Amino acid sequence: MQEQFRYQKSAHTKELCSFSAKIKDFSYGKHAHEEFSIGVTCRGRQDFFSNGSFHKSQAGNVIFFNPEQVHDGHAGGGKDMEYEMLYIPESTIMSLMQSIGNVSKDQSRLKVSSFHDAILQKQIMSIARSMNLKQPLSSLEEEHLLLGIAHSIVRLGDGSFIDKVAYGRTDKLLEQAKEFIHFNLNRKLDIEEISSAANMSKYHFIRLFNKQFGMTPHQYVLSYKINRVKREVELGNSAADIAFKYGFSDLSHLNRNFKNTFGITPIQYQKQLSL
Repeated sequence: MQEQFRYQKSAHTKELCSFSAKIKDFSYGKHAHEEFSIGVTCRGRQDFFSNGSFHKSQAGNVIFFNPEQVHDGHAGGGKDMEYEMLYIPESTIMSLMQSIGNVSKDQSRLKVSSFHDAILQKQIMSIARSMNLKQPLSSLEEEHLLLGIAHSIVRLGDGSFIDKVAYGRTDKLLEQAKEFIHFNLNRKLDIEEISSAANMSKYHFIRLFNKQFGMTPHQYVLSYKINRVKREVELGNSAADIAFKYGFSDLSHLNRNFKNTFGITPIQYQKQLSL
């Protein structure tokens, strides 16, 4: 089987993107997306590590990653694997959930990353397949299905699925460090600077950051850069210019890291989106 990675942007909903993949030997490195990443394992087994646990998603299961939820991924059992994903902006999900009623941000976060739910599975596949087959839904049909996904998230979040996290002083300090990274992304950062932004010693900071966010500060900087690169690629900017802007040594260095997250290079991604 030839491994395939295909992205398709929505004609109606800003920043909504579908992704279809067929893989056997390829492995995704540890990374996180800014959007909700919601999909279905269609064939084979999808193995990944997230939230401190190893998961094996069988065909028919829903895959659900909250924004910034760290995960990796590969085909399991030594066999080919196919899956479909939707990348839905957090702002879109929250707007849809607010139209349902007084829904808190916590209710959009699910604790379980792989599960069976026939209703949500059908909603995901209806949008993903229409986009990947380039048979776009009408704006009304797409919005109706997205609203259905929001309803499903609220339904699944009404109980043990919901991921409620206590927010204390340490969390605020770590968030300060993340904000420091975001504002200084275009220059070379060192761990002393980042830990100082959180008012912590270097090694104490690294340990707490890794425990809280599931990746080291270095991995987070790289993951955040790659997500920024994706946004710039979508604007049609030159991959070589982007590599220089975000401190990659050359285009090959950027290509390796981008492919580790998205399966293809920035230029291939631009071509798929016809940018």
